[in-house]
Amino acid sequence: QSCPPTSPDLLNVHLVPHTHDDVGWLKTVEQYFYGVRNEVQHAGVQYILDSVVAQLMAEPSRRFIYAEVAFLARWWRLQDEATRDTVRRLVEQGQLELVGGGWRGGDEAVTHYSAGLEQLGLGRGGGRRELGPCALPRLAWQIDRGGHSRQSAATFAQGGDDGLFLGRVDHQDKAQREGGGELELLWRTSGSLRSPDFGGGTGILPNVWGGPAGFCWDQLCSDPPVVDGDSEENNVASIVSTFLDIATNGGGIQALSASQGVSHGIGGVGGGVSLCPFPPKAEHYRTNHIIMTMGSDFHYENANLWFKNMGGGIAHVNARQANGSRVHVLYSTPSCYLWELHRAKGGGSLKMDDFFPYSDGPHQFWTGYFTSRPALKRYERLSNNFLQICRQLEALAGGGARDGPYGPGDSSVLREAVAVAQHHDAVTGTEKQHVANDYAKQLAMGWERCQILVSNALSSLSGTKETFTFCNSLNISVCPLTEASSQVSGDGGGPGRVWGGAGQGSWPLAPWGGFLVLLYNPLGRRVSWPIRLPVHGASYTVTDPHGQPVPSGGGPDPTCPAACPHELLFQASAPALGFSTFTGGGSPHGDPRVPPIQPPVLPQPWDIHNEHFRVLFDPLTGHLKEIQNLAKNISLPVFQSFYWYNASVGNDESSQASGAYIFRPNSSEPIPVSGSKRISGGGVKVGGPGGAFSSGCAPDGADPPLWPLQNALVQELHQTFSSWCSQVVRLHAGQPYVELEGGGGPIPVEDGWGKEGGGRFQTPLQTQARFYTDSNGGGILERRRDHRPTWGGGQTEPVAGNYYPVTSRIFRGGPKVQLTVLTDRSQGGSSISDGSLELMVHRGGGYDDNRGVGEPLLEPGADRQGLVVRGRHLLLLDTVQAAAGGDRLRAQELFMAPYPVLAPGGGPSY
Repeated sequence: QSCPPTSPDLLNVHLVPHTHDDVGWLKTVEQYFYGVRNEVQHAGVQYILDSVVAQLMAEPSRRFIYAEVAFLARWWRLQDEATRDTVRRLVEQGQLELVGGGWRGGDEAVTHYSAGLEQLGLGRGGGRRELGPCALPRLAWQIDRGGHSRQSAATFAQGGDDGLFLGRVDHQDKAQREGGGELELLWRTSGSLRSPDFGGGTGILPNVWGGPAGFCWDQLCSDPPVVDGDSEENNVASIVSTFLDIATNGGGIQALSASQGVSHGIGGVGGGVSLCPFPPKAEHYRTNHIIMTMGSDFHYENANLWFKNMGGGIAHVNARQANGSRVHVLYSTPSCYLWELHRAKGGGSLKMDDFFPYSDGPHQFWTGYFTSRPALKRYERLSNNFLQICRQLEALAGGGARDGPYGPGDSSVLREAVAVAQHHDAVTGTEKQHVANDYAKQLAMGWERCQILVSNALSSLSGTKETFTFCNSLNISVCPLTEASSQVSGDGGGPGRVWGGAGQGSWPLAPWGGFLVLLYNPLGRRVSWPIRLPVHGASYTVTDPHGQPVPSGGGPDPTCPAACPHELLFQASAPALGFSTFTGGGSPHGDPRVPPIQPPVLPQPWDIHNEHFRVLFDPLTGHLKEIQNLAKNISLPVFQSFYWYNASVGNDESSQASGAYIFRPNSSEPIPVSGSKRISGGGVKVGGPGGAFSSGCAPDGADPPLWPLQNALVQELHQTFSSWCSQVVRLHAGQPYVELEGGGGPIPVEDGWGKEGGGRFQTPLQTQARFYTDSNGGGILERRRDHRPTWGGGQTEPVAGNYYPVTSRIFRGGPKVQLTVLTDRSQGGSSISDGSLELMVHRGGGYDDNRGVGEPLLEPGADRQGLVVRGRHLLLLDTVQAAAGGDRLRAQELFMAPYPVLAPGGGPSY
């Protein structure tokens, strides 16, 4: 109803004024909002919003769209009620339109759908609450993404959006679409669900998100203004003729300003200015309506410059109709443009796949960011996991969670931090290092407030005030409470009353010198989960919520000196959306001076096994050799090892270097991480019936032989491939998968070679170049090596051009069996040859890829010596028919894992 009138017999050019405001990239969120550090990048979002609102009030015909609710919410808190009422009126009148509507439009390659829904709900809910129902977006605005996912599009379609606008698509794809008039398309967003399609409402913007050449009227640009007075500088005739030529014939070249060119490397590889052909507009669209975006990164700080010149240009272009011009230009919004397409019944070609991988040139594949900054990617994934736990407990405990004995609890801090982390220059790892540090800092602040809320909730639900401990450094075997517990040993005193869920009751009383472990399960089904805690004692007892003993044990880490903590291991379970509480304490039984069990002499290949799986290793090299699914009586030869690609610094074919965005190896053949055919390491198991433990460690830090230990609780084998790459292959009792826990880094770059490291699984499966990856943790898509379903372009990068984002899983299958690898964070993955799967786990080098970030991907770590990254892969082998069910259950547990909270026990009533 608020859309401006159009002319049915003319070519209608919809001008869409907008700004693209990154929620962190070269500067932090705060720096961008307040306009500080302008020597890095001139940008002050608060001034943009101030200026735009004033200019919209001055002229009712003006329109403006905005996408970054994170900035809008921050600005909103600083405004008086009169200004807020003005903004509400602008929204109601259709002058100011929210597009996308998420807290920040999330990346589409490396984000999980759960976190994407979280940030979308935060932004859209806040906009509707503060600005009224007219603020609810009608469409998705995904203009600055390194590719587009089908799951993301399905989310928008299922949420009721009428359309979707894309900025970046592969240069070959776009060229073909322009030639066939296919910049508008029908995107079927699910192969199985009955979800709405984005019909003629899926539009590819003609020049990413910039405006036509010569028509940038921002203070950051240098294009001449419209001069229509009695002046020798009058340029109306020239400007109108140029605009009409662009609108009808695509005449001219789109020359981006320096600020636009720096932003995320729009266009080519050269300096700060990029040249992109501006497409012949009318010929590339199916109706008599075309769209032109007017604005770019952090534009409109002086909105008067834009609106005064656009207003003059609109008037003079439309005046040409009296002389026979067939062009009508107007202020508009994407929603109004989409409405006209629907009225004109514009169609489009059918698309069933996604828009990955994306490249903006023949050797310029944006597949490096699928893995860049793996520690931040893991922290983001863990943070969303803990956020869901925090919000569930907030719902269970109500007001007692927000206002309790530990202080004011607040889930909104972590919710906003996780939402910001979905930004296409946050979790992607494509920001400057100090900005990455700030994202991590904001997440850590959110954890602190949520931990207070969780403590309040637990006290409220249990009626007991405990000194709750959150062991945030368990990934490096640090937990002060459990490590101190062995300094005294008690009598293993019995448990008190049990609290196992949302019911009432007191906590069990831990043995003197012991501790409580409360395991919360955020999933809607009971889950069994291994608990590993660092301790200094040698023998422990663990009891379950009913006071019954739990098989448990402890043992030293074979790769650490004697002073390193031991590990206490036991298998815990927790009910759906509930808790189980376990007690642990020192036991008078067991002697830490018991000598290590010596490795048996095995003539056959070494193996570890449980009731579900058997894993065999080559006794000569120590590499994984075969996996057997015992329940299904199937086996598969699997050779697994670690490799690295040498990051390109450019060559005669292209000057493109590998960097935060771009993955470009200088050879298609990777280099083994281990320089020897034999890998070293040591076998260790922890745990056993009755609390006893045994271990296999080499004395005095010597390199131990590689050998497995078999045990009722866990079996594992440690492998060392090099000084910067190691792995533990592990089978827990009762777990229907093989766990691979690896560590990589610091990446050695002293030789001047950037390294892109990962693991590869080689099998004899004949897969006809096909493999499969998930889409944002949701649906599954088939991938084919050197193939694009939409166009038949040539392949210039046989490795990087076949990498795809793996948010949750990658798998391949033969006629009967399927091998799946589940990831604990987003990573890049592929099948470079038939029967193989590979995942990139860590990367770094000394060169920038010239996409705007302006620094190489070199993460220093806390000690400035380089970043060490630890992570897990789960390996599953099953029949093709049964694999999907097991894969999804295990992926859910990996993504939304149970969370342990510890306490010394014996707290007072509350």
